[in-house]
Amino acid sequence: MGLIAEFKEFLREYKVMGLAVAFIMAIAGTALVKSLVDNIVMPLITPMIPGGGWQTATWAIGPFVFGWGAFLAALINFVIIAFVIFLIAKFALREEKVTKK
Repeated sequence: MGLIAEFKEFLREYKVMGLAVAFIMAIAGTALVKSLVDNIVMPLITPMIPGGGWQTATWAIGPFVFGWGAFLAALINFVIIAFVIFLIAKFALREEKVTKK
């Protein structure tokens, strides 16, 4: 079996093309969720943030300055993406209970 044939078999056996498509869709989905959080969710939260700007919201302890506004946006991104993954595992895979395998 030639090297090219082995490579083609590897691509088929490990479903590399499906994985590549899923990876690209995940990147696009992540960009969509980031836009949702940055442009829809965070403007709703902004009035509750002292100073009003979530991108620049900081907390200073002596010489250390923590950018908690950007961290909050990243945390919301993570929670939304994790919840969507949970829903996919729950409904699309038709699992009774999402369990560790």
